[in-house]
Amino acid sequence: MTAVPLASPLLQAAQTMATCITDTLAEPPPADFMADDYGPRSTRWYAQSLSRGAAGVAILHGVRAQTGHEGWEPAYTWLRHATADTLNNASGAGLWFGTPAVTHALTTAAPHTHPASLDTLDHAVADLTERRLAAAKARIAACARPPLSEFDLVRGLTGLGAHLLRRDPDGQLLRRVLAYLVRLTEPLDAHDEAGRLAPGWWSADPPDAHSSASGGHANFGMAHGITGPLALLALAMRHNVMVSGQAEALGRICAWLDDWRQSSPTGPWWPEKITATELHNRTPATSGPARPSWCYGTPGITRAQQLAGIALGDLARQQTAEEALSRCLADPVQLKRIIDSSLCHGWAGLAATAWYAAADARTTSLHTRLPHVMRLLIQHATDATPARSGLIAGHAGVALTLHTVATGTVIPWATSLLIH
Repeated sequence: MTAVPLASPLLQAAQTMATCITDTLAEPPPADFMADDYGPRSTRWYAQSLSRGAAGVAILHGVRAQTGHEGWEPAYTWLRHATADTLNNASGAGLWFGTPAVTHALTTAAPHTHPASLDTLDHAVADLTERRLAAAKARIAACARPPLSEFDLVRGLTGLGAHLLRRDPDGQLLRRVLAYLVRLTEPLDAHDEAGRLAPGWWSADPPDAHSSASGGHANFGMAHGITGPLALLALAMRHNVMVSGQAEALGRICAWLDDWRQSSPTGPWWPEKITATELHNRTPATSGPARPSWCYGTPGITRAQQLAGIALGDLARQQTAEEALSRCLADPVQLKRIIDSSLCHGWAGLAATAWYAAADARTTSLHTRLPHVMRLLIQHATDATPARSGLIAGHAGVALTLHTVATGTVIPWATSLLIH
């Protein structure tokens, strides 16, 4: 990565806003756990959530402590809150919730933690990963389509692999996850409505909770779709962590994205997801780009392709991805579709993705767009939404993005988004 040049007044404004938001997150709310309740309305759930709770806020304070902008006590306070009760390591656990989320938060926020004190957590994450790999192997043997939760970043093996890339890049378990993702990109001999046109990652899940469409769907997003595995495979290769077939898997995903790339006067775009009908028609039902979010939109999709281009030494792919992102950032119609400041859906995710992409870019077009995006983030940083305190969907992520850009922080907290 190279430094992204930004004017000093803009950097100062970003740091001032980051500090103001961080000050509102100095201490967690009083603990009031609901026994045996891990539901999304419970305080226990929020404690263990990277997205909306204490685990994510601890990362904000830990990064700021590592850069010398505050002491360690706020990070320790939020980590104690995140670990105050039994951690979830069952079916709902993943990078953004439960044991993996808390382990990821601890290793990111407090990297000086003695390895022995992490043994129990590491073993729990390894056990969960083993169980997920075994379930995936059985599903493939049965020629069944995967649920998104098998492979996505939020709950699935891509998210667990992202943690392992940060925590144990030389370990065999990470390589087994990568080998699984390679297998995911290969054709599946399944006899379903999608038929043989569908790739191995075609999900059995309906495209959304309210859809009546049959035949499953393909998801393009970084959070739940195939660009998450693309980014992980590329980042691993960039760190010289490789398994057989990894380059070919990157090629298969990129070819799929090329096939579904759409043109518009304001630049290329991709559908968020496609159904079996759209697959057979070879045409997406949507007529133009949706919200330019990290989770589903052009920013996340193009960052994953840029990383793939870098990993493969494919300069044309890298530059095409950078140009697509630059044109997205320049389109006021797309930018007006952003309705909150969060990392997942909003201005922080757009800014963080653009900042990391600009740092890797071969041209200066993204550098030119970044100041405007940062000004918009600062403008919207204190919007009433997101109401939650966490990293991915809350104000901690907004503050950490502002802090990262203002200080040029290289601490790899963005592993949780697979943009770095």
